Amino acid sequence: MNNEQHRTIQLSPSLMTMDLDKFTEQITFLNSKVNSYHVDIMDGHFVPNITLSPWFIEQVRKVSSLPLSAHMMVTDAPFWVKQLIAVKCDYICFPSEVANGVAFSMIDDIHAAGLKAGVVLNPETQVDIIKPYLDILDKVTIMTIDPGFAGQRFLESTLSKIVELRQIRDEMGLSYHIEMDGSTNLKHWKMIADAKPDVYVIGRSGLFGLTDNIEDSWSQMVDEYERSTGYRFDNGVFRSDD
Repeated sequence: MNNEQHRTIQLSPSLMTMDLDKFTEQITFLNSKVNSYHVDIMDGHFVPNITLSPWFIEQVRKVSSLPLSAHMMVTDAPFWVKQLIAVKCDYICFPSEVANGVAFSMIDDIHAAGLKAGVVLNPETQVDIIKPYLDILDKVTIMTIDPGFAGQRFLESTLSKIVELRQIRDEMGLSYHIEMDGSTNLKHWKMIADAKPDVYVIGRSGLFGLTDNIEDSWSQMVDEYERSTGYRFDNGVFRSDD
């Protein structure tokens, strides 16, 4: 069985889209199912929305020991990097669009704290912009929708950046994870799987909003993925039916 038939895919639920009145119930169930949690940090300036914060990360820590990945949508990235280092967020991912002149210092600060550094590319931003520091990143997140709000239109053209990043990683012998974020659901599972990202950020349309019960929603998500891609889910590993 080759690697295309036996691939480990990391799943990272977006906690912005969960039912906050079922916070403990949902995270307790997912703790044994997923690899990490995705936490959106928005300042109301980079995008017209304000959402989760470093304080929220501390609350998740009370009910989960899984890695937490912060996706910053902020204009003052160095300020928020310091806040996220203070709460020891496992992955700290800054927007590439505001990183010019501070990218290396932010990555160095994150690594010096023993944490992992990531960058996020919005739909209009090309991979070339991060090539100067791509070799020292731990993760690259490709936005497949416009940032700021859940439920926006899926932009299929962004998947080519995932393919490009895989090619660069193979050619240069790098080890960063490639993550995709946005409208990860039944309608798009097949094309996402074909692009082969390492990490799927799953939100309301792909998980939390499927049913009123997290266990049923999880079962439906797995079933939809298997039916649409031809892969089967087996303890965190997607296996080809071939």
